[in-house]
Amino acid sequence: MTCQLFALSFGSGEPRSLGEFWSGVLGRELVDDPRDGVTLLPEDEHGFRLRFLATQEKKVGQNRMHFDLTSAFPEQQQETVDRALRLGARHIDVGQLPEEGHVVLADPDGNEFCVIEAGNNFLADTGFIGALACDGSQAVGYFWSEALGWPLVWDQDQETAIQSPHGGTKITWGGPPVAPKTGRNRMHFDLVPPAGGDQRAEVDRLLALGAERVDTDPGENGRVEMIDPDGNEFCVLAPR
Repeated sequence: MTCQLFALSFGSGEPRSLGEFWSGVLGRELVDDPRDGVTLLPEDEHGFRLRFLATQEKKVGQNRMHFDLTSAFPEQQQETVDRALRLGARHIDVGQLPEEGHVVLADPDGNEFCVIEAGNNFLADTGFIGALACDGSQAVGYFWSEALGWPLVWDQDQETAIQSPHGGTKITWGGPPVAPKTGRNRMHFDLVPPAGGDQRAEVDRLLALGAERVDTDPGENGRVEMIDPDGNEFCVLAPR
């Protein structure tokens, strides 16, 4: 069995405020968990949490990953954009073309996200968070497919995408050129070992797949910090 994607964590100077923004946009319950902090609960037992963690590091450059939010019908795209703007989002320009149908926004912390137009076939079998779109290599797509046990649902021209066997959000990587990192990523994956699994054994498995370990001791918080083959930070948490 493979590890589980427990959460996608955002670093933020104001984690509670950012959590309230995404709760309003996504319509998901916000809780203050004594163990996990400010958290949006998943939509079902197969989904992943969104966690908002305090950090003093400033955002530098464009994030390596962003949400693609889906629209079931044309009016819903505008409804999502309007709701996000009311909650504190803003329009941004990341080089999108005028003829492209998606809308590019940034949340109150400057994290980029897109609201995709209705009729997108690639995201037709996903949820509201249709994709976590990442800047990354083909190799890192293969790594995460093996790490999570999520099959490849796209592998063409060095672009890759994976999706849980249970469906839901796809994770995509756009292939080369991969932009250089501009400091620590603002968003990272938190993994947990499979039920009954061992954290150390899972870390060893991920090392064999091509990850590297950043720390040497989980410390009091029980987290092991690692980086994937593209240098993106992620954590392996103690069993839940």
